[in-house]
Amino acid sequence: MKHSGKVDQDDIVWARNVLLASGRRTEREEVDAYRVLAQVGPAAYLPRLVSALLSLSYDTARGERHPACLALREEAVTAARAVDPADSARADLLYRALDGYQRELYTLGRRAEGLAVRAEMLSIGRAQAAASGDLTVKGLRDWAAGLSEEGRHAEAADSLTEWVTAIRPDGPGDGSLAWSLLEWAAALDAAGLADQAGAAFEEIVSTETADAANARGPMACHLYALIRYAQMLDTRRQREQATSVRREALAVLTELAATGERKSWSGYQASFWSVLLAISGAESERWAPRDPRPPFGAKPGQWSPDARRRYFDGREALREEKDTLAQRAAMDPDRHLAELVRVHRVLTVRSAVYWEFQTHLFPERTHLLFDEGVDLARRLFEHHPAHEAPALVTALMDRSTFRAAAMEFGPALDDFSQALHLLGEAG
Repeated sequence: MKHSGKVDQDDIVWARNVLLASGRRTEREEVDAYRVLAQVGPAAYLPRLVSALLSLSYDTARGERHPACLALREEAVTAARAVDPADSARADLLYRALDGYQRELYTLGRRAEGLAVRAEMLSIGRAQAAASGDLTVKGLRDWAAGLSEEGRHAEAADSLTEWVTAIRPDGPGDGSLAWSLLEWAAALDAAGLADQAGAAFEEIVSTETADAANARGPMACHLYALIRYAQMLDTRRQREQATSVRREALAVLTELAATGERKSWSGYQASFWSVLLAISGAESERWAPRDPRPPFGAKPGQWSPDARRRYFDGREALREEKDTLAQRAAMDPDRHLAELVRVHRVLTVRSAVYWEFQTHLFPERTHLLFDEGVDLARRLFEHHPAHEAPALVTALMDRSTFRAAAMEFGPALDDFSQALHLLGEAG
């Protein structure tokens, strides 16, 4: 934003006429008008200029970014900084401008700059929290997500520990505690803090158990939490406890197969499933050294645009790799079949998360992938029955939770029961 120090009177008249005109004005005209008037009446017009610039930078109706999106959002930040520090609305205005700016920086792959802007947003949130005495710090979750994407998992876990500690006394509320606990548990796990991650996930299970029992949340979410918790326990070789958790999951799924949910829900349980699936699927990933890793535990809408784009766009390369491996596995299963199963699972998980996030059409778009995953894992198991049961168990559990998310509880129970039989836990 340029300040000439002297504004032409004709420009002022034009700007006021634009804003007062009864006809429809373009967003560009509105921005130009506020640019003029902000120089003669900054207290009144700088905040309006910030909002107009942010609005112009992205067409929400069409879902399109303005060609000059970055410049417009940078100008919005400059305008917000120019607001009088004594103005009580300045901090929120600057935070909003910075939020738009960091998202565009991440969209363009300028990750270090985006993270630096998130750090400034966090400093604003801390100042506001200190002034109000509120323990919940605005910007903390975005900061933690940015740290996770850079592989700074211990720092992310510390930030989310602070966040969960602040919101836990308010109870489950509208489900926000459960979502935050998921982010926290995933960050702790990624940081290698196995015991703390296990305790965090146990708290998720307890929260979902209570919500389901008191009709505050879907039984399906309780089911997904139990299954993922059992997988974590298996990884830590706590087999007896994992078996107990799976028995509880079996009871929940048996009731769902018999009677369905106890009441109707809005459908957010599919999002809960997809986040847990992404966490589980991360175990099968092979990351390129410099690729940002999504902050698993957070919903895809909370990932940076750059990390989200790379995760989802990588499906094409996975399809090509899978096709190549399929040909090789047909000729030499001993060398290539296990890797084919792994790559197919990564593709399946990424595809399911994509379609649930984008359109909620995941049942139609991905059911064949889950079926093929079970077929491939069964083929691997039949080839090496003494060693490859875990891959088939994983594929069956993946398809079981997928079918539950698609409200196919009977088939989900069938898959779950087959997995229990392979684990020696049937009956």
